[in-house]
Amino acid sequence: MQAANKPAFHRRSIKPERFLALGFFLLIVAGGFVLTLPVSSADGRTVGIRQAMFTATSAVCVTGLSIVDVGVELSFFGQAVLLMLIQVGGLGFMAFATLGMVLIGRRISLHSRILLSESMNQNGLSGMVRLSLWFFAMALAIELTGAALLASRLIPRYGTARGLWLSLFTAVSAFCNAGFDLFGNGDSLLAFRQDPVVLWTLIGLIQLGGMGFAVMLELLRHRKSLSRMSLHTKLVLAVNGALLVGGSLAVYLLEGQNPATLGREGMTLWDKVTGSVFQAVTCRTAGFAAVRQDALNDSTKLLSCLLMLVGASPASTGGGIKTTTLAALLLLVHSVVRGRDRITVFRKEISQDTGRRAVALTFIAISFVLAVTCALSILERRHGVSLTNLVFETVSAVSTTGLSAAGTGVLRRSSQILLMLLMYLGRVGPLTLATALIRRERDGARNRVHFPEEKIMIG
Repeated sequence: MQAANKPAFHRRSIKPERFLALGFFLLIVAGGFVLTLPVSSADGRTVGIRQAMFTATSAVCVTGLSIVDVGVELSFFGQAVLLMLIQVGGLGFMAFATLGMVLIGRRISLHSRILLSESMNQNGLSGMVRLSLWFFAMALAIELTGAALLASRLIPRYGTARGLWLSLFTAVSAFCNAGFDLFGNGDSLLAFRQDPVVLWTLIGLIQLGGMGFAVMLELLRHRKSLSRMSLHTKLVLAVNGALLVGGSLAVYLLEGQNPATLGREGMTLWDKVTGSVFQAVTCRTAGFAAVRQDALNDSTKLLSCLLMLVGASPASTGGGIKTTTLAALLLLVHSVVRGRDRITVFRKEISQDTGRRAVALTFIAISFVLAVTCALSILERRHGVSLTNLVFETVSAVSTTGLSAAGTGVLRRSSQILLMLLMYLGRVGPLTLATALIRRERDGARNRVHFPEEKIMIG
């Protein structure tokens, strides 16, 4: 009788993680269909369905891998559609749906609030609508500021109209950690590798977009008192700072004398420092390239893979396993090595469940990287693509980074389809997608059953 009296919401509503996975899929299909229209093509010809769907997937998943030169082959309309897909994919389609309902005066239902909370990685439901609107305003302010700084360099180079459009598109793409650009010829930012204004503006946009909205909000509220910030914010800042400094230094040491990248003729010390910082930052799921990725040393490519796999922070526009996941893993290992039963940091304790979820998430991500890399090596064995470049391509896809050392367009169609699926997985999230596909026990009966404990040998 109690089950029969339950509200319809509990019986028929789609679980939040399944709704989000389905929503991203439908957005990709709709965006890909629009990109196949003649009006989206620069020469009036239709873009192939495979190319359109790959581009839409890459845009919605804010990756940046592309088999289409969007700056040359897409019309202004097609580029505008691409920009919309990037913005919705970066900020979340549930946030856009909430904004639309607020603008037309519709009430936000409890189900919508739950979905919004899930999409923004928030724990509670209180103030979610107000928080999402604040995020929109903050994102718009940051993107417009970045566009204005870029316009100071791009307008003199490309003219007013095109310079403004390039500045806006690039700023949104950078803040959303998408990595798409309209400069054409697949050169990304190679033409600006010695332009500090462009590179440092993009570094700032990428860092802010990948930091996470909740962290930025806390920094604004408690900017004068670090002790009042949450443990989440402290870990994000600590890991982000360590990866930024350590990654930049490592890139400089590995590539400073490489004549094909940072050691090329005419590069000053400041150019090398800027290039090193940019490479370390763009590997954190942004996808822009100020140096040729195929010319990097193998050691730098492997370092870049590690940075890409970690990615950005939770509730941000970036992908990867996230900085706090890395922090939880390292702290878990530290507690095991020190023989401690609890995971502690900054005089706070992290639950064992968080540690287990971090291990599961990382294991799932690495498993997909290994499986897809193996598949790509089989598919591309006659094309002469090195294993290092295939690993680079795979990690770039699953972390939604968008950097490519092999050139995505030269891969076989079957390889591109695998990468497309991997980008979708990376955006939705390995753990979220697994939760959406696996039917959990409703009554939790298994969690209440305990079996005799027995030790096994490990190591």
